[in-house]
Amino acid sequence: MVLAYLGGWLIRRVAPRLGWVDRPGGRKIHSRPMPTSGGLAVWAAVVGVFALGQAGLALLKATGQLHSPNPTIAGLPVPQFAVPHLAGLWTQSGKLWTLLGAGTVLMLLGWLDDRRPLDWRLRLAVETLVAVVLVALGWRLSLFIENPWITGLASLLWIVGLVNAFNMLDNMDGLSAGVAAIASAMLAAVLLMTPNPQSQEPQFFVAGFLLVLTGALGGFLWHNRPPARLFLGDAGSYLVGFWIAMATLSATFVVLEDGQPKRHAILAPLCVLAVPIYDMITVVAIRLRAGRSPFEGDRSHLSHRLVELGMSRPQAVGVIYLLTATCGLGSLLLHQVNLTGACVVLLLVVCVLVVIGILESAGRKRRMETDEPSGNPR
Repeated sequence: MVLAYLGGWLIRRVAPRLGWVDRPGGRKIHSRPMPTSGGLAVWAAVVGVFALGQAGLALLKATGQLHSPNPTIAGLPVPQFAVPHLAGLWTQSGKLWTLLGAGTVLMLLGWLDDRRPLDWRLRLAVETLVAVVLVALGWRLSLFIENPWITGLASLLWIVGLVNAFNMLDNMDGLSAGVAAIASAMLAAVLLMTPNPQSQEPQFFVAGFLLVLTGALGGFLWHNRPPARLFLGDAGSYLVGFWIAMATLSATFVVLEDGQPKRHAILAPLCVLAVPIYDMITVVAIRLRAGRSPFEGDRSHLSHRLVELGMSRPQAVGVIYLLTATCGLGSLLLHQVNLTGACVVLLLVVCVLVVIGILESAGRKRRMETDEPSGNPR
């Protein structure tokens, strides 16, 4: 959090000199040039924390203290709660840096897109290539389907879909970063409450990654909260969408009860990420219905539709925060309830989204009726 705050402060000061600004005009709702590429601060904070941790692990390895009951780094004792996990951290560090490296590729793609808009086909191709590589390396959704082609394709769509969902959600001050912070915190809570079926311990590694990401987003939000003084940019929205997607693929959401798996618990990420997915699906549907490209920017997002209902922009952002938290709370119960209880949780999530859809539809109908001539001249 501290690193992201300091990084955001630095970018706000150097971005205008380097031309890293988003200028108003067209569909954009800000009224003055704004420093962008705040995602660099999020990236630097997350990578910086893990780089420091990796350096500490390397020092312990070099001094033969990795398996010591009382290891020290530069004369300072390692906290006892971390000692049992040091060897596991060292073993998993290769996967960690693969995720950080792949996220860096997408961050740079977004940074280039912030500087000069790239063709959507190029962006989608790079996102797909990164996703294909990681799926080939073994990151896949747990769907209890034996066909590797189906699970591989579903995993590919999940990664690319969430990258674009958070990119589309980045259309108002504090929106995409705030939703990502809530989602990361919710997923971390689920993993700390859901024991790994093999070890029967909380999933500290993936939860820890998500909590680091939550902290980085919290530090960045100090600069991005309404009225924003720094934008997340495509560099940040691609990054957080990708890392959240990969965290869900790296974790296990299934728990065992009397030796039998509760398979419905795998729907926890869908509950947490229901709002970004809803926004993406409805925006794509609206654009296709209007005969436009789904990658053509406009003001058809959930946040814009809430503003059309009469909300202010901060109110719309706050409502989407609450929607994300409400849907996400259901994920905390999925591993504790039976199949019937899981169906109730999912129906609650669906009902929340349907209510929003009905309100939007009523607002559009009322606006159309208001805009139509009455036919009764006075």
